[in-house]
Amino acid sequence: MIASFDYVIVGAGYAGSVIAERLARGLGKQVLIVDRRPHIGGNAYDHYDDAGILVHKYGPHIFHTSCKEVFDYLSRFTEWRQYQHKVLASVDGQLVPIPINLDTINKLYGLNLTSFQMEEFLASRAETRDPVRTSEDVVLNKMGRELYEKFFRGYTRKQWGLDPSELDAQVTARVPTRTNRDDRYFTDMYQAMPKYGFTRMFATMLDHPNIHLLLNTDYREIKDVIPCKEMIYTGPVDEYFDYRFGKLPYRCLDFKHETHNMPQFQPVAVVNYPNDYAFTRITEFKHLTGQEHPKTSIVYEFPQAEGDPYYPIPKPENAELYKQYQALAADTEGVRFAGRLATYRYYNMDQVVAQALTVFSHIAGVNRAEALELKKMPKITTVTFPAVAKKPGRMVGAALSAS
Repeated sequence: MIASFDYVIVGAGYAGSVIAERLARGLGKQVLIVDRRPHIGGNAYDHYDDAGILVHKYGPHIFHTSCKEVFDYLSRFTEWRQYQHKVLASVDGQLVPIPINLDTINKLYGLNLTSFQMEEFLASRAETRDPVRTSEDVVLNKMGRELYEKFFRGYTRKQWGLDPSELDAQVTARVPTRTNRDDRYFTDMYQAMPKYGFTRMFATMLDHPNIHLLLNTDYREIKDVIPCKEMIYTGPVDEYFDYRFGKLPYRCLDFKHETHNMPQFQPVAVVNYPNDYAFTRITEFKHLTGQEHPKTSIVYEFPQAEGDPYYPIPKPENAELYKQYQALAADTEGVRFAGRLATYRYYNMDQVVAQALTVFSHIAGVNRAEALELKKMPKITTVTFPAVAKKPGRMVGAALSAS
């Protein structure tokens, strides 16, 4: 007899895992999570490499949020290591803080400006753009062409494969400029890393008898075999509809991991390379995790056109294409769409969690605050990592047949 589930969830990343936990623990539903990858955690997956160093397989993931509700929810599944993320940019042979701040300008130009003088400095170089439509407009309007060329144009062209003049204003508008010496990349109230890593946090979240995992499996292989009352889909929305209107454009990444026989490779976790080399940045993971080890592991990021989808490309024509898929999704009965890929949005991790909690609150028929309180996990527990499916089609945590 084939097992029957209340919900099949496609994708074991943030959106799928959060909804699964709330459905199972909060409502007592039977949930099957299907993921084509051999692990849980989506792009936030981390693991110990051959040298015994905890690394992020798909590039650095730094948790930050100003939403207490989201932070408190995730705190049910992990302890935290306080961490303030700092990034340097390699510009003109120097490593300077990014986002641009007072120290960036003073070091780059050999000046000793005050905050007020920096405001005047930037204003004197700014090129007025009215209206501000593109990412190029945003930067030129704020600080002028020289700093635009040093910090933004080359990096954006590598990251997106497009000139900033071809991208929506939102891309560079995400990066602030500071006239003080604050060198933190984020200024959110809550900035921390899961004490034992993201994968351990996901494992704790999914440690419930009503949650079953099927890894190394495309959901289309089982959708007509395993019955369910409703599906939560967190994969690419255009793929779900067999690219009916064409593919939604994404920017993809290739990662080159290395281990070096030295305790530290660079002074901060991330160093950006706006103008040199084919890669955009180098991440050294021990800064993020706080791990002590005689060796260190790093990763180079190479943006590319093909591969796993990472970043929706923010152009007006792409937004219009998504609206066609959005309309199809709204008319699809028995399926709810959630997460970055299913809603074609460049969400931070906390935004995906918030969206997932909202989806669950709609299912439960209560507001989000009430949805969080439904049979909540009372304290952090330590669990063993779920087994990883070694062959396609192997069920993890439950058998396909039920008595």
